[in-house]
Amino acid sequence: MFRIIGRRTAGALAATALATAGLTACGTDHDDSPQVLATFTILADIAQQVAGDSLTVESLTRPGAEIHGYDPTPGDIRSAADADIILSNGLNLEKWLDKLMTDSDATRVTVTDGITPIPIEGTDEPNPHAWMSPTLAADYVDNIADAFADYAPEDADTFRANADSYKKQLADVETTMRDGLKDLPENERALQTCEGAFSYLTREAGMSESYIWPVNSGEEITPDQIRRASSFVNDNKVPAVFCESTVEAGPKEQLVRETGARDGGTLYVDSLTEDGGDAPTYLDLVRYDTETIIKGLTGDDPE
Repeated sequence: MFRIIGRRTAGALAATALATAGLTACGTDHDDSPQVLATFTILADIAQQVAGDSLTVESLTRPGAEIHGYDPTPGDIRSAADADIILSNGLNLEKWLDKLMTDSDATRVTVTDGITPIPIEGTDEPNPHAWMSPTLAADYVDNIADAFADYAPEDADTFRANADSYKKQLADVETTMRDGLKDLPENERALQTCEGAFSYLTREAGMSESYIWPVNSGEEITPDQIRRASSFVNDNKVPAVFCESTVEAGPKEQLVRETGARDGGTLYVDSLTEDGGDAPTYLDLVRYDTETIIKGLTGDDPE
């Protein structure tokens, strides 16, 4: 569990960090400080950048956890009952949110409010991975800043300033992505992944997209899905294929064998990594993915 703790002195925050670092599960007793839960690590990190030193943010799920199909534990439900605010992605990502909030009166904040969703192929359901677009992540930031300003109006100016600073960093990532991809041949402006988690990013970057399955659901991969992905790679002469960190490498390896494309590397989507990993923060995640895609498709490191 990650939580937001009310405004404190630097010493108190450091003491809280030491205390919470030893927690191994949700449901551990906490003090009476105001609490805000984010449903997964990426939201928690974005929210912490907006909160700055005024609030402390952590996540319901742990680094590396698969958010799709997550099942809240009794400890999670108890934690939600103690929370004042719960941040969720929306777009049908947290279909378990009602269960989480069974005993909670916390304010729900859906950070994708105002974002026009891209439907999952063959359905009317929204693709939930809007955070993979740096441009749309700025909308997340604004929605979080608004929620925090409502919660702690005395710190509203701080939240707005932090949000503006963070959005500039997101804009820099977007510029790196566009500059790195703009000179690619048409066939190399194509992203083949395991899960359809990059629809928002590819639209933003002007790329075509292919994937083995639209959303990671834990289902077995069918021969038709592999054939379809292989045809996309072969027909478009796509130079490299990628897979997400929460997905077994087997499907990507099969595509490499069947198409002759190179292994472009691992991309991070649904979760941050632990400190010391490739993507311990959201900005690290989008930078790493952008650089991995550019290097995978071009064979060169982005400048």
